[in-house]
Amino acid sequence: MGILYVVATPIGNLEDITHRALRILAEVDLIAAEDTRHSKILLSHYSISTPLTSYHKFNEKIKSSHLVDLLKEGKNIALISDSGMPGISDPGYRIIRDAIDAGLRVEPIPGPSAIVAALAVSGLRTDRFIFEGFLPRKPGKKAKKLEELKDFDGSVIIYESPFRVIKTLQDALGVFGDCETAVCRELTKKFEEVVRGKLSEVLEHFKTKAPKGEFVIVFQPGCSAGEL
Repeated sequence: MGILYVVATPIGNLEDITHRALRILAEVDLIAAEDTRHSKILLSHYSISTPLTSYHKFNEKIKSSHLVDLLKEGKNIALISDSGMPGISDPGYRIIRDAIDAGLRVEPIPGPSAIVAALAVSGLRTDRFIFEGFLPRKPGKKAKKLEELKDFDGSVIIYESPFRVIKTLQDALGVFGDCETAVCRELTKKFEEVVRGKLSEVLEHFKTKAPKGEFVIVFQPGCSAGEL
């Protein structure tokens, strides 16, 4: 029986990858990648020539079965997403679940995570937090989700698109009030930026500076900054 390695890859800077991850990527028989074109950049940078196959949300049901069959044949497979840890707001859950159900060995190769990186530099509570991924797009469902989170006693972390950051901050201000907030943009990349302050202050910043890149937002709706 082969092993399924769940491998964390850089969220931006290509240097943010462990020695173990590089060794595993070079040694396995196959790498299942969310976007093979994107992953080739990382692998080429480290001169890794392991064969790639695509594994994404549009083919994961069919592909998972095929990959499990390969694992049963004794092939070792590394699962990677475009960035961070597979399965966390990225494809991966199905193949991991199917491998476990088949009695196969699944090993984590930990590393970069945009969620943890944003929380660590936010200056907000780290002892208790909740990650919600992307909020619902439909206004009614989005408002309901924010209402569910407004009394959470800790930090609330979400991902957001640059096209919806301002609207999301406005919606959060209406529900959470002027709570302490940190908006992390382009973490570990050339134009990395972390804007901290009251939600209204952070909102004003992005009203005057057009949002660009990938965003992780950390709210602290239930208490003051630094309060534990």
